[in-house]
Amino acid sequence: MASESRYIEAPFSYSGEIKHNLYSLFWTLDKRVDCSQPGLEKCEIENCSEKLNVVPRKEAPIGPEWDSDHVGVWTDDDEPHSVVNVKWKLTADAGLFKLHGSVIRIQDETTNQSMCVQFSFRIDNVLNPDDERWTFSLDGVVVEPGRTYTVTVYNLPEPENGDYRIEKQIAIPGCSDRRIQRSLPCLQNGSLWDPHMSSDLSVDKELKKLSLVLGFEAAQYSETYKVSIQSHSFLCSKNILKENRTYLNVTFKFGLWQLSQCDLLITIQPFFIRCKNDCVRWENTLNYCQYYPPRTSFIKTAVGLLVIGVFLAFLMWRVSHKDPVIISSSAEEEQPEGFKVQERKRVLIIYSLDHPLYKNIILKLCAFLVTKCGTEVVLDLLDSTRLGVLGSIQWLDWHRQEIERSSDKILILCSKGVQAKWRAMCGDKQVFLREDALSLVGDMLSPALSLMVPHFIRSASFEKYIVAYFDDVCSEEDVPSPFHITVRYKLMKQFEELFFRILDTEKHKPGSVNRIEGLSEGEYHHCPSGRDLQEAIEAFQVYQLEHPQWFEDELLESSELEVEESSAQICEDAKITTNFFTGFEPGSTKIIIPVETQESFTINRLNLSEECHMHITAEYKPLIIENLQAV
Repeated sequence: MASESRYIEAPFSYSGEIKHNLYSLFWTLDKRVDCSQPGLEKCEIENCSEKLNVVPRKEAPIGPEWDSDHVGVWTDDDEPHSVVNVKWKLTADAGLFKLHGSVIRIQDETTNQSMCVQFSFRIDNVLNPDDERWTFSLDGVVVEPGRTYTVTVYNLPEPENGDYRIEKQIAIPGCSDRRIQRSLPCLQNGSLWDPHMSSDLSVDKELKKLSLVLGFEAAQYSETYKVSIQSHSFLCSKNILKENRTYLNVTFKFGLWQLSQCDLLITIQPFFIRCKNDCVRWENTLNYCQYYPPRTSFIKTAVGLLVIGVFLAFLMWRVSHKDPVIISSSAEEEQPEGFKVQERKRVLIIYSLDHPLYKNIILKLCAFLVTKCGTEVVLDLLDSTRLGVLGSIQWLDWHRQEIERSSDKILILCSKGVQAKWRAMCGDKQVFLREDALSLVGDMLSPALSLMVPHFIRSASFEKYIVAYFDDVCSEEDVPSPFHITVRYKLMKQFEELFFRILDTEKHKPGSVNRIEGLSEGEYHHCPSGRDLQEAIEAFQVYQLEHPQWFEDELLESSELEVEESSAQICEDAKITTNFFTGFEPGSTKIIIPVETQESFTINRLNLSEECHMHITAEYKPLIIENLQAV
């Protein structure tokens, strides 16, 4: 009996010896070379033929019947795989003598990949030697947990008109099902992982310090873990690598004054190779007050200060948000139930510094998103200190990873510079823009494209990216080809639709249309920040009409580039000659480095793996999107 597994490439190849790829190939562990059985001497398993095998309907055998199917785990080359076995039987009548064989086709409803196998045989007796109906099966078909497969079986030859095919769907259970928990896909998702966490807590009553050592067992398919402890407004996290160890320890030290409750919530987040950032987290609660007597007066004082802090934060929020999103209302007495936004969204904006007037549009758009829409904006121009310390690639990649772990978005604003730089990355002439040369951080778009385009085209990251352009100063032709596969929003004509994407909700729903007052093309400029944005767009539009070759005028030759870079360096040197400092605040990744006048310095490494911070959550008025218009 053959020892190799069988690999079936959609839609035909049944066997082979090429290395398989679990994500792109349909394959089976069935090691049989034929389907012979007692009383049936010649039965071959082969690829499905593209040639149609049909006869007049009265000469065709009727269809088969289902017998059973079974889901389980098979081991091949010491690797456990989740598989399904499908069995069918033939109808016991005279039509069996017309049979040439049977065909079974299995299709993955998630990927539309399919496999097709043909059983070729001739039958001389209506029943098998055990006086039972003839039965056939395809065993060991490797399947993915949680997916649905459509199975079709029919006899050959088929009738010219109509068919006698039978079809059913087989739903493969998820990794919580004991039948397939030990399969490789489930193990790579952490189906059997139990950290068996232990804790060792000690309290220094004199210094009022608490030390907590957590130990847990590492999993086979996870190299990185994020361990967090939380107590009300206090949160501290550490990242830890397995590094070939089977048991890991992590230590936390902090002051008792930072804790306002007795219970500590401990969370261990693994990063398995399949589920990555979306793996099941392990949580446990630890009460530390049994190690330290209650501090009633201190807790009352802390609660009082917390209430005052929240109140002050709320007042500051009311003062700073002079231009909130206005909730749509209707003149009708009864209002439909609205959709409430529970959290404030964050947007990383990627763009090209095409022109000073275009940069002004970007800044005004950020102001509009912050003041009118209540959205947190991440922009290189507004974070130059941290960007200068980290470097462009590290700054971009850090924000990208943070967004992929959350429901936040990356907004790519396309323009002539974006298209020109993308073409330069694909082999065209290099592009140097005057604004990039004058900027202290240089060209941020090219590293952003090289870093984010591979993640954009992956289905798992696709929803994180939003593509748009200002149609008054840009055009559809300014959108690079990789972004043609998604919706391109025209600003400010389709800003409301874009904002719904940021909120992860739909504007159009069955029977209704969601609207937000003050964000449409005819309304956004009624508020101060929207009016500034409109004026910035109009100013650049007028400039383009007066200077048709404006973009070519912004391009620099290599000689001009050297002059511009020298000027920028002189400007940078002038800033270095003055005393300045920046800072690192735990949880915000801000770096504090004292620098003396006229002294050079080097930052060798920035470790952001540990995030410990106190925070006070100020309540703000949630956005409410009303269902205003019936379809």
